[in-house]
Order: sequence, then C-alpha cells, then structure tokens
Amino acid sequence: MKLPRSVWALGIVSLCMDMSSEMIHALLPIFLVGTLGVSALALGLIEGIAEATASISKIFSGVLSDRWGKRKPLIVLGYGMAALTKPLFPLADSAMTVFTARFLDRIGKGIRGAPRDALVADVTPAAQRGAAYGLRQSMDTVGAFAGPLIAIGLMAGLAFDIRAVFWVACIPALFAVVVLLFGVKEPPNVPKLSATRNPLAGFRASDYPKAFWALVCLVLMFTLMRFSEAFLVLRAQDAGLSNAWIPLTLVVMSATYLLTAYPAGKLSDYMSRYTLLAIGCAVMLAADLLLAFSTGLPGVMIGIALWGVHMGLTEGLIAALVADHAPERLRGSAFGVINLARGVMALLASVMAGALWTWSGPTATFATGAGLAIVTALAAISMRPRRYT
Repeated sequence: MKLPRSVWALGIVSLCMDMSSEMIHALLPIFLVGTLGVSALALGLIEGIAEATASISKIFSGVLSDRWGKRKPLIVLGYGMAALTKPLFPLADSAMTVFTARFLDRIGKGIRGAPRDALVADVTPAAQRGAAYGLRQSMDTVGAFAGPLIAIGLMAGLAFDIRAVFWVACIPALFAVVVLLFGVKEPPNVPKLSATRNPLAGFRASDYPKAFWALVCLVLMFTLMRFSEAFLVLRAQDAGLSNAWIPLTLVVMSATYLLTAYPAGKLSDYMSRYTLLAIGCAVMLAADLLLAFSTGLPGVMIGIALWGVHMGLTEGLIAALVADHAPERLRGSAFGVINLARGVMALLASVMAGALWTWSGPTATFATGAGLAIVTALAAISMRPRRYT
C-alpha cells in the first residue's frame, strides 16, 4: 500500500527546511566561537535554550490542534516563522542576535512539530505508521545531508564568506512554505476536543494510559544522553578538521541517518519498537566512545557516522511509539507532552555537555554520554512487551 500524498508532501517540506537550517547550523558553531568569540559553555546554553524552546512550545500547539480539529494552520505558522527568521543569521553582529534568531526559529519549530506529527498519524493507517514516520524523517535527513554539502561548495565559491552562505540558505526555507501551502491536505474528520471540556484536558495524567507515562520517563533518559550536534562540529574541529571542511561533519552524520531512517521505520512495524530503541542506544554508546577516546580525525568521523546511525534508528521510532500509546483524541497533545519532556532535558543535556567541555574537555563530555547510553538501553529493554521477550 502506498503512503498518503500528504506524508510525501510533508517530507518535501521537511527536506527543504532542513536543507536551509543545516546550511546555517553546519557553520554556526564556528561562527559563534571563531567569529563572535563565545565559549563552548555559552554555545551549549544557546543550543540548549533553543531546542528546549522548540520542544516546550510543542505542547501548546499540540493541544490547540486537538481542540480545533485542524493541524495545517499551525504547521504553516511554524514553518512560516522559521523562514522569516533565517535572514537574522547573516545580519547578526553579536551572540545575542544569533540567540534571538535561534530562539524565534525554534519557537516556529515547536509550533509546527506536534501538529505535523499528529497529522502524519491522522492520514496514515496504523499498520504503516513506522514507515510513514521513517519516510518523513528520511526525507528530512536528505535536507540535512544536502545542506552542509551545499555550504561546503558555497564556502569555496564565495571566498569563505559565512554570511553570504547564510543568505543563500533563506531560499529553500521559502520554497518549503510554498510546498506546504499547496501540497499538504488534512483529513476532514479529525476528532477534536469539545470546547466544554476541562481546560486542562490533555495535560492531566489521567488522560493518558500508564504506558504513555512510562514512555515519557524513557524519553527523558534518552534525551539526556544525546546533547546538541553542535558538539560534533567542535569535536571535528578539535581533531584537526579545517573550517572550510567543517560542514562535512554534518554531511557524514546525515548520510548515515538518511540510510537508516526509513528502513528502521519499516522494521519497527514488524518487531518491538523498544528493542530497536535499545539497539539505537547501543550504537550511541559506540559513537560516544569513539568521540571520547579517538586521537585522530578518522576515529572521530566514524563516531560521527555512528551518531547518524543512532539518529536514524531512533527519531522516527519515538514518534511511532507516541502514536501507539496516545489516545486518538489527544494525539496532538501527546506529542506536545513528549516534546515538553524532551525540551526540558535537552536544555539540561546541552548545558551539561558545554560545562563538561569547558572544564574537562571533549573526553569527559562524550564519556558521560556513553554512560547514560548504557542506562537508557537497559531501560528500553525492560519495557519490551511480553510477546517480544
């Protein structure tokens, strides 16, 4: 059975917006640290607050989409905000301007995230959810793969002018909004919450099954073990990769992410998703150990490649698990709740990584991540349904 057209359209939207974002993000750490002179701790704080903002704002957009029974208006608003903030990056002359741009960009991501993930579940048969989330994640990763490659070419062609590369990155972001407006349709009969219901509906623990709250706890652990990819860029630079080739870091990660995301999503429709999540954590353990203890650039790049494999194995998988455990009428709210949990922990994880890097260096940062990966893998294994044990 073919996946719905709107899933493909959302994949194209994700591809274009991620291409734009990664053209910027591939160069942003060295722009902040090298050009604007901020510390690794400040970088971790900026990244942590930005990602936390995105995740926290998802809870409100998710609840609103459940109450309205409409997902697309919020998705358009979120992607539109992200496109409008892109010009702030080339205009930035201080870390505060970059922080403002990241903050507003991530609010846009937060607004669109939960309604978009809920829309995928709304239009896709339950038996194909893993494949649908895997496809959207895979296409998103095509953009993440292409963006840094384009940035490398532009850096060479534009005499290493980072700001000029940032200006070019605005173009695919605008195209993403156009595709969204004309290519994505939502089903006409999405269940919605009655306006007379308790205003806290969607936030109360009793609205969700126990299995959902167990998943939230697992996701908290999962997010703590995996901090911002900005530290991969710093690690590659620390291992000797020149600034002109720094975007290659995210190219390598995105390539392995791309190759694993869709197959992992398909596989999760036929086996325990928790087992697959534990395998993803084991891959992260290997990546962290290489990043912590490798003394040369080849070992670091292999670690970055494994980081991408981990992303491919787990990102779509978490979305599918949320759809599995969420009540249908609270699907948007459930994605909001899970992303609130991820946002809070993302802030803690990135600040922790930045502090460890500043005080003890990259070895301490990635070794701590390795230890947390072991704990998370064991927790995921313990949550497997009995029919898979």
